[in-house]
Amino acid sequence: MANRLVDFLYAHLRGDRATWVVAILLVLTSLVSVYSASATLAWKQNGDSVGILFRHGTFLVIGLGAMWAVHRLKFAWFSRLSQLGIHVALTLLLLTVLVGSEINDARRWMDIGGFRFQPSDVAKVALVAFVARMLDRNRLILHDFNKGVKPIVGYIALTCGLILPADFSTAAMLGLVCFLMMVIGGVTWKPLLITAGLGTGAGLGVIGLAAIAPGLFPRMGTWVARATGFLGGTGGSDSSQIDYALQAIHQGGLFPHGPGSGMSRNAMPVAYADMIYAFIIEEWGAILGGAGLVLLYLILFSRAIRIGTRCPRHFGGLLSIGLGLMLTLQALVNMGVAVRLLPMTGQPLPLVSMGGTSIVFTCVAIGMILSVSRSLTDPEAAAPIESPGTRHARPLNPAAH
Repeated sequence: MANRLVDFLYAHLRGDRATWVVAILLVLTSLVSVYSASATLAWKQNGDSVGILFRHGTFLVIGLGAMWAVHRLKFAWFSRLSQLGIHVALTLLLLTVLVGSEINDARRWMDIGGFRFQPSDVAKVALVAFVARMLDRNRLILHDFNKGVKPIVGYIALTCGLILPADFSTAAMLGLVCFLMMVIGGVTWKPLLITAGLGTGAGLGVIGLAAIAPGLFPRMGTWVARATGFLGGTGGSDSSQIDYALQAIHQGGLFPHGPGSGMSRNAMPVAYADMIYAFIIEEWGAILGGAGLVLLYLILFSRAIRIGTRCPRHFGGLLSIGLGLMLTLQALVNMGVAVRLLPMTGQPLPLVSMGGTSIVFTCVAIGMILSVSRSLTDPEAAAPIESPGTRHARPLNPAAH
């Protein structure tokens, strides 16, 4: 029976096995920790803890299904699909700014047919894939800012600019990931300096506009309060939330206490979401829960780098490294907030925090990395897609042939 199960997994879960193991461990951690941390939320919902677990588990199952389906595709498809994906994402972001659901002075959500989701989750994956495509296609002219780099910077600026009014941390993190992809992708120092200068100027411009017309950025007060609280001032509820997180970490100690033992869920408003890392340490200790989670994300990042550097095609390498960087940076930001190394951001812990679209598109991103990993052992997975009417498509990386 065990041999049949192993054979079944080998046949259907292709690609980098270490990445699969990390993803499954994160999913199991999420199931146990969210169920335990959401006891207070269940109490507010008439004690329906099973309903919360079922909803969260459903999104995890959908995410794993999406991961499996995506990893079976040739990664060359993601280059073509990114063209559609980035324009769909930009349209959704624009609609969110104009008519999205407003929660806590922020329009982050879209409601379609009773289903609520965050378009920024779509935009993160779409933009990273599109930037990888553009860096691949323009790789011979990346020394020329106007011809090779300006179009890439334009899409990055537009995407991050539409995310910025409601979610500063996501916009900043996504911009940083794309800039690092440009460094890795071969953009020369002069266009990089121009890009960095434009980014700095845009940031100063946002601060100036917020001072002149506060209505343009209603979240500016929240950003300032969080920065002030982090630097030792009064940060309101955000500071108290981080205080609860630090207390939970202190109560956790070094060694596990077991699931259901955490009491911070009665005080922390979002122990199952933004502060789940602190809650996991409280129940599983700093060694297994704290360092163990850090290790899982570092393994995920190291595998993405290994896959990217060994991929026979330029686009696939950039895609794997870019997505791995995005997921790992988001995880480090979330964990950094919980231990008070960073100001409050609201970034979920990838594949662990309770969520809907964030879980699904995190799984999609991991599925894309797994798709690239198949090219290391399967030449067919690395083959370019033939265009209609042609026998051979242009290789994405001529140097690999």
